[in-house]
Amino acid sequence: MSKENRPPIFAITGITGQVGGVVARSLLAAGKSVRAVVRDAAKGADWAKRGCEVAIAEMEEPEALTRAFAGVHGVFVLLPPAFAPSPGFPETKARIAALKRALLAGRPEKVVALSTIGAQAKQVNLLTQLQIMEQELGEMGIPVAFLRAAWFMENSAWDVEPAVKTGVIPSFLQPLDKRFPMVATADIGRVGAELLQQEWTGRKIVELEGPGRVSPNDIAATFGKLLGRPVRAEAVPHESWASIFASQGIAYAEPRVQMLDGFNQGWICFESEESKILKGKVTLETVLRELIAKKG
Repeated sequence: MSKENRPPIFAITGITGQVGGVVARSLLAAGKSVRAVVRDAAKGADWAKRGCEVAIAEMEEPEALTRAFAGVHGVFVLLPPAFAPSPGFPETKARIAALKRALLAGRPEKVVALSTIGAQAKQVNLLTQLQIMEQELGEMGIPVAFLRAAWFMENSAWDVEPAVKTGVIPSFLQPLDKRFPMVATADIGRVGAELLQQEWTGRKIVELEGPGRVSPNDIAATFGKLLGRPVRAEAVPHESWASIFASQGIAYAEPRVQMLDGFNQGWICFESEESKILKGKVTLETVLRELIAKKG
């Protein structure tokens, strides 16, 4: 069956993660066909049971990715996170090069790529990796939508244990009363699936945040409400950041520090006017309730 005559199928990378999983489940619920792109067969077993095709490919393997993208209608791109990159981001650049080569070979009708708030920032920081992705994939001549998502609400998973045990959650986001754009992964995945089912031409930017902006104090207060005990946020002193990250095995901490500075200083921000930013539906309270339940 030719690509023109076969039912549309969507290849989803990062399907075993929170966002990619929501994209795939949303498409399946809409009656669409899905090809799960995974690193090994074991990771694809559950998706095969759901009726998905399974393709095995590492993000650094252009030939395997080309096979994974062959004959698909659309591709959802989620770069594996590089939280401790080397200077110049060589690991990420290699993945982007492999991905671009595979997409150009397969030429799907559209690509939706998960990007980030602040991808347009001129200052080098941890999120610059996604700016590089936007630049490279935007040159392909294939319709591509970059979904620039706000700070993930699920980053508060790190706060569950201290909230429960001590009633104090450390915060790198500062000042504590500043409200930041945040969004739930459920909203990101839902919008990603919606974009894959839309038609457009050229390069498209879609910026997404949750229903309301959130401060560290708001996060603490919501934990307190859910736990039934006082919880407060406490700012982590800036001078201690580098040593904290070094203790976590991050030798080159400058991009991470710069990213946090960008959020705190406001230069990591949305590019669109506020009226044009999509708003999600999932609240912080819903996300924190789920995080607490997972920790059991």
